[in-house]
Amino acid sequence: MELPKVTKAARFLHGRWYDDACGTAFGLEVIGERWSLLVVRELMLGARRFSDLRASLPGISAKVLTERLATLAEAGVLVKRKLAPPVSAQVYELTPWGYAAEPLLQEIGRWAAMSSRHDPTLPLSPVSFMLSLRTMFDADKAANLRARVGFRFPDAAFVAELVDSKLPVVRDDPEDCDAVFVAPAAPSLAAMFYGGAKAEEVGVTIEGDAGLAAAFSDIFELPEKLA
Repeated sequence: MELPKVTKAARFLHGRWYDDACGTAFGLEVIGERWSLLVVRELMLGARRFSDLRASLPGISAKVLTERLATLAEAGVLVKRKLAPPVSAQVYELTPWGYAAEPLLQEIGRWAAMSSRHDPTLPLSPVSFMLSLRTMFDADKAANLRARVGFRFPDAAFVAELVDSKLPVVRDDPEDCDAVFVAPAAPSLAAMFYGGAKAEEVGVTIEGDAGLAAAFSDIFELPEKLA
C-alpha cells in the first residue's frame, strides 16, 4: 500500500544528512542549515517581506535567503502569501508548526547565554531582542506586575503586555501603553535590560510612566555563566 504524500515528504527531508530516526536529527535536517533557524526567528512575531528579512539578517545573501525560504516552505515551516491591496506585497509567514519552534529558540538562547564566550555586543535585530524578553523574564518577579509596554525602533514597533506572569508580544504601534521605550537600535535596549546601562547613556528615551518602565525592565535577567 502506498504511503500518504505527507509521509513521503517527511521521508525525503528526513535522512538527507543523518539517516537517523531520532527526532533531534529530523529537526536539524529541517532547521539545522546555516541561517534557517534565524529566518524562523525573524518570522516569529509575524509575516515579513523578503527585503525585511535581508535587512534583519545583514550577513545573508539574497541567494542563500531564497534557498532557505524555499527549503523551509517545502518542509512546512513557513508559507509565502500575497497581502491584500493596496499593499499587494509578497510576505513569508510561519505555519502553526513553524510558530511552535519558539521554545527551541528560547532554550538555545538561555543555553548560549550561560557561556562566557557569548558576546552580547554584537548586532541584534529588534525581533531578536523582543524574543529575548519572552525568554529571559522572571515570572516570579513579574507576578504582581501588570503593564502594557511599547517598543519603538526606527523601522519596527512592538507591544508587550505583561499579565498573570505571561508576556505576549505583538508587532504593533505602541498606542495606549503605560510606557514606551524609544530606541535607536536593539543593542541599546539590550544594554539597558541586561547590562544595567542608563537610558541616556545608550540613546533611549522613555515615554509615559518612567517608574513602571523601570519596574518592567527589572524583571529580566540573564542566566548564570556555567562555561
